[in-house]
Amino acid sequence: MKKMIAILGPTASGKTSLAAALAADIDAEIVSADSRQVYRYMDIGTGKDLADYRVGERQIPYHLINIVEPGTKYNLFQYLHDFLDAYNDIRARGRNVVLCGGTGLYLEAVLKGYRLAPVPENKELRARLEGKSLGELTLMLQELKAKNGLAMHNTTDVDTAQRAIRAIEIETFNGQHPMESAVLPQIDALVIGVDIDRDERRRKITNRLKARLEEGMVDEVKGLLDRGIPADDLIYYGLEYKYVTEYAIGKISYQVMFTQLEIAIHQFAKRQMTWFRGMERRGTKIHWIDASKTMEEKVQEVKNLWL
Repeated sequence: MKKMIAILGPTASGKTSLAAALAADIDAEIVSADSRQVYRYMDIGTGKDLADYRVGERQIPYHLINIVEPGTKYNLFQYLHDFLDAYNDIRARGRNVVLCGGTGLYLEAVLKGYRLAPVPENKELRARLEGKSLGELTLMLQELKAKNGLAMHNTTDVDTAQRAIRAIEIETFNGQHPMESAVLPQIDALVIGVDIDRDERRRKITNRLKARLEEGMVDEVKGLLDRGIPADDLIYYGLEYKYVTEYAIGKISYQVMFTQLEIAIHQFAKRQMTWFRGMERRGTKIHWIDASKTMEEKVQEVKNLWL
């Protein structure tokens, strides 16, 4: 059975539609590597774009999307276990596997075979950090990371104090408990990166944001709030859920929401690319293909590398 194909790229690069077209061609199923698409009912804001998984008359099976309730804190430890279950299930049925997503932490953990121990809540530490500014927390986190010498924790989207505190909690734990050796099997994979022109990426991000707001992203967030999910829990998820929630509860205006969210998504895409370049420096070979090529050309290019 041939090696797994991993397709990564920044938001709005077209990686999902490529993964689906490829999966249709090589009889594969897709495993998502997206830290927010695991949540049910969070569809528009996380960009699930489930229609992309339909190629012609064929529905491409996908995994690790819509698997947990919103408001819960899904983490890397859970993801790695869920990934391995999905991977083994697909392989047992004789199908190929395409891993697709933009969460660099999840992708790198799978590709390098890491397993991280679940980090328990440290109430004493949290009490000490309560009330500190995001700037103070970020500085503490940077110092901890430098001390630990760890590169496997994603601080690129720490945009709230709550997330920064959790990241400090993880780094503190890992400083006291050395990381366990890998227990995930080393999975042989061809890694494909979708390389999109920066200006084109910015254009697509802005257009997609406008489209998602027109599709009802604000109503989606209001519906989650109506389900009883606390606003702070939604803000925790960052990006769309942070800014749209702040608008929905009357904290900011619509125009401020749009402007700040647009900037945040552009910054997020840049951080994703920074992570992928870091993966290359840490030894992951990424074959970059031009996003502007036709779908047929991109699929053929991936297949040529794979075969």
